[in-house]
Amino acid sequence: MRQYNASKKVLVTGGAGFLGSHLCDRLIEQGHDVLCVDNFFTGTKRNIEHLLDHPRFELMRHDVTFPLYVEVDEIFNLACPASPIHYQHDPVQTTKTSVHGAINMLGLAKRVRAKILQASTSEVYGDPEIHPQVEAYWGRVNPIGIRSCYDEGKRCAETLFFDYYRQHKLRIKVVRIFNTYGPRMHMNDGRVVSNFIVQALKGEDITIYGDGQQTRSFCYVDDLVEAMLRMMDTGDEVPGPINIGNPGEFSMLELANKVIELTGSKSQLMRMPLPADDPKQRRPDITLARQELGGWEPKTQLEEGLKKTIAYFDKALSETTAG
Repeated sequence: MRQYNASKKVLVTGGAGFLGSHLCDRLIEQGHDVLCVDNFFTGTKRNIEHLLDHPRFELMRHDVTFPLYVEVDEIFNLACPASPIHYQHDPVQTTKTSVHGAINMLGLAKRVRAKILQASTSEVYGDPEIHPQVEAYWGRVNPIGIRSCYDEGKRCAETLFFDYYRQHKLRIKVVRIFNTYGPRMHMNDGRVVSNFIVQALKGEDITIYGDGQQTRSFCYVDDLVEAMLRMMDTGDEVPGPINIGNPGEFSMLELANKVIELTGSKSQLMRMPLPADDPKQRRPDITLARQELGGWEPKTQLEEGLKKTIAYFDKALSETTAG
């Protein structure tokens, strides 16, 4: 459990998004003042509306591609659309958000001497040749593909963070986030968990790309936020990068069948061609996280996390229908 002697002023960029809103919740619970910054491209006020009247919570509409002048002690830089549907909608803006956003937030951290954490991604490994992925692996990324705006943008952001670390002695933290799921995921983000659950709840066919044998590892949002908080708490000698995610590995067919079972849906499976540059395997090696983050380990089993996520989407779909 993360404890401070005194409250800190914490900036969360992308704070109205799926991950960011859960992070804001935890920071408020721990007694900190939270400045949530979001341009609401994929984030939504619904995710943080329960915090709007809280005396230690402040919301600011701002795009991180422009400089920000505030006084804070810590920065969690989560701003960037993270699903292919959203980051491919405006790929140039996606790259700007990763690169210009990193430059602006690093500049802010340098000015106010704040500790700063970068939410990087397992996508820096691309379609990996080694399995599971360890932090020392440099990746296999297509620099000119349709996913490059996100993959290479995040890789460049990591470069900037480590150059600020070496050149300006900035206190940085870099985590590489693997597939995460839970309540407040965007309903139409095209990610596999939200896709499968929404299709199953609507009784629609569930879309399986390729043969369905490609694998992913799914970490429940509460476990992931705990890892991020622990990473921010590590000493300056632990800049990262550190993989955070759940090493449990499931095929798309296994996930689809589990969702059908838990929703009681009569959905059938519908096959579609595999998208370009879609990784065949994705599983984190979290040895370093266990070592550096106080024995951190994902605790939420897939079935338990899926039940909570299904309940969230079921309620959200009912409200949409009623509205």
